[in-house]
Amino acid sequence: MGLNLIKLCVGCDSIDDLAEWIDYRVAEAKRAGRPPEHHHVTRMVPKRIDDLLAGGSLYWVIKGTVQVRQRLTDIQPFRDAEGIGRCRLMLEPKLVATEWQPRRPFQGWRYLEAKDAPADLKQGKGQSLPPELAAELAELGVR
Repeated sequence: MGLNLIKLCVGCDSIDDLAEWIDYRVAEAKRAGRPPEHHHVTRMVPKRIDDLLAGGSLYWVIKGTVQVRQRLTDIQPFRDAEGIGRCRLMLEPKLVATEWQPRRPFQGWRYLEAKDAPADLKQGKGQSLPPELAAELAELGVR
């Protein structure tokens, strides 16, 4: 992975919350007869689309720490009903837990170089600490 995006996951308190939201959205699309795809709509369209689609992911910041990522499958610019330019970040529904990395709040999304992205958690190596303690350790750079 060379280039990724990072974004705040507003409204989610945990990876489980995000997983439930994704499941809900995919099921809702199926019920409506749409393809069961997962996407996130954003206002700004990335200019480095080819770099992002060459294996990039969207890293989610939950409660002040990067905790999880989703692989980007497509980026679809479009105009909404009011004529405002927007962008669908098409995402693989599978969530990949990452090492926790503290992040200060920011607006929109940002590019995230692979060298700066947190590593994926290894299979079986879950987040065994309470979320508050894990976040504090991540903030201190211990975990």
